[in-house]
Amino acid sequence: MNSPFRYAGGKFYARKLILEHIPQDHSNYAEPFAGGASIFFAKPKVENNWLNDIDVDLTNCLTIIRDRPEDLIRGLSGEAATKERHKYYKNEFKPRNELERAIRWFYLNRTSYSGIMNVQNCYWGYGDKYSMRPENWPRNIAQSSRKLQGVRITSMDFEEVLSEVAENAFLFVDPPYFNADQDKFYPCAFRKEDHLRLCKVLRTNYARFNFLLTYDDSIEIREVYSWCKSILEKEWNYTINRTDDQKTGKKEKGTRYKGKEVFIMNYERSEKNGVQFDLLDYASTIDLKKV
Repeated sequence: MNSPFRYAGGKFYARKLILEHIPQDHSNYAEPFAGGASIFFAKPKVENNWLNDIDVDLTNCLTIIRDRPEDLIRGLSGEAATKERHKYYKNEFKPRNELERAIRWFYLNRTSYSGIMNVQNCYWGYGDKYSMRPENWPRNIAQSSRKLQGVRITSMDFEEVLSEVAENAFLFVDPPYFNADQDKFYPCAFRKEDHLRLCKVLRTNYARFNFLLTYDDSIEIREVYSWCKSILEKEWNYTINRTDDQKTGKKEKGTRYKGKEVFIMNYERSEKNGVQFDLLDYASTIDLKKV
């Protein structure tokens, strides 16, 4: 199934490639940088699942979806996707509790350009033709809630997660890009020293769990992860669909791009070991996905 969120840098379009490299034989799964959690929602659920993200508003919304889906659906009932409502939730609405924080976050996430939630760059970016319509939000929330049952959701520093995760777990690790100006997209900064700290902690725990780490391709990243068993170049197509641009008021046509990253793994991947992912279903989902 699809993530309930839009998320800048999310892995929706790369999920088939990623799932092909995830071993099937694991009972503990964790994402230290969950973001939109597209891989969790796409892969089969295992016995123990853990989604973590330092963004407390994101994890609060995930928790409300898991525990109080009907309340969230009720709170969003009757909403329309308009610039006026987007402006209201962005600038005027003051949440009084966790439910109202989730209502605000969900509304802005579904109607902002690329799901960017950094308030300085959280611009209107909804189009009826390309975005999930408000009348479909309840179904999306209900489906997501079912998948999230029993899932641990936290907002911790990644080092705590990596230190606490179960032996022999599988981790999908998707930090912000190394070279991108990611402060524009996310409310929580991730500095060069954090990237190096992540590398150090993964190396320290090398034998405790398997991980697949995704990064923008750079000499620095290849060098600091040269101790890993595999560094694979991967490429995929994705489209930023036409939406209203709040800055210019113009319609922006869909533009096709290529995603290029490296997949870094501390294990040998067998062609027979990847998570099964039906190609026909994948194609259908791409056609029907409202991002």
